[in-house]
Amino acid sequence: MLYNFSYTSGILAFIASFGLSLVFTFLIKKVALKFKILDYPSEQRKIHKKPKPLLGGIAVFLSFILVLLFFTFFTNDLAVRTINNKQIIGILLGGLILMIGGFLDDKYNLKPLKQFIWPFLAVLIVIIFGVGIKYIGNPFGEGLLYLDQIKLEILRWKNVPYYFTFWSDIFSFIWILGMIYTTKYLDGLDGLVAGESVIAGIILFFLSLSAIVHQPETALLSIIVVGVFLGFLILNFYPAKIFLGEGGSTFAGFIIAVLAIIAGAKIAITLLIMGIPILDALWVIIRRIFWEKKSPFTGDKKHLHFRLLGLGLSHKRTVLFLYCISFIFGACGLFLQTKEKFMILLTLTGFMVILGFVLVKMNFKLKN
Repeated sequence: MLYNFSYTSGILAFIASFGLSLVFTFLIKKVALKFKILDYPSEQRKIHKKPKPLLGGIAVFLSFILVLLFFTFFTNDLAVRTINNKQIIGILLGGLILMIGGFLDDKYNLKPLKQFIWPFLAVLIVIIFGVGIKYIGNPFGEGLLYLDQIKLEILRWKNVPYYFTFWSDIFSFIWILGMIYTTKYLDGLDGLVAGESVIAGIILFFLSLSAIVHQPETALLSIIVVGVFLGFLILNFYPAKIFLGEGGSTFAGFIIAVLAIIAGAKIAITLLIMGIPILDALWVIIRRIFWEKKSPFTGDKKHLHFRLLGLGLSHKRTVLFLYCISFIFGACGLFLQTKEKFMILLTLTGFMVILGFVLVKMNFKLKN
């Protein structure tokens, strides 16, 4: 089942990314405390009782880029096949943009529109540098649906053409930006986003090594993602000593979405892994816009994870429950074809609708 993957490189990548992330997290925690870049308690959308240091995403990102650059320039493990250097540059630049915006938000508490600029630019950059969904599996039958049939050359730099690929670029933009905001909204409980990122990385790692996908380069990238978020999780699991902050919560969705694309447009399995958070984010946006008539970026305590807490589940149990759902559905996706994944996704949607209805009703009863 496994081909051409260097276990030595994989182990080295994991140890290096995990170790660097753990060390950087300790250091960034001290920096955030020194300069008072803290997340203060809030009745509207915060549940922690004391101020907690932010900027954790910087520790994750620094670890990620150092390990990635090492394997890019000093080994042949990221040979030009699935991932090319142009895409790697795009990923690093996109991540850097998110870190800059995240730092500014953590420090100055930016308004929603100014927060949005940074994810928008990050997604735009990574698509310009060649990360895009060229095809998706047909959920209603056999074969693939190609999205790169309509092209328009917009630039030629040093005889290298840059295209606007209509459906591919639009679909990729919506996918990556949607994932960014999914993890951003999900970041309400200690360890939740970091743990979900670890699970996503593990599932995509095994998927990349399967005989059907056969992408050892993507597997290596996935194990780096697992390492950096697991190293951070040591200090982020309940009770958290440090938070991801804006940069970290957005980078999590960004890198998961990009990994799914590079792994051969594995959108369906990523939807299974992140299905509950995605559906929760969609519901929150719809509810805020159409029912409450307010900005979708306004924070509140009506997310799924907060409703589970409202039922009396402990912080740890709520997080572990959501971990289990993501892992079970993601693991199922490893053994299913596109049409079967689509059916499981519909089942997950139905599960989320029922769960949401029950939780709202039970929370309402508890309040009354």
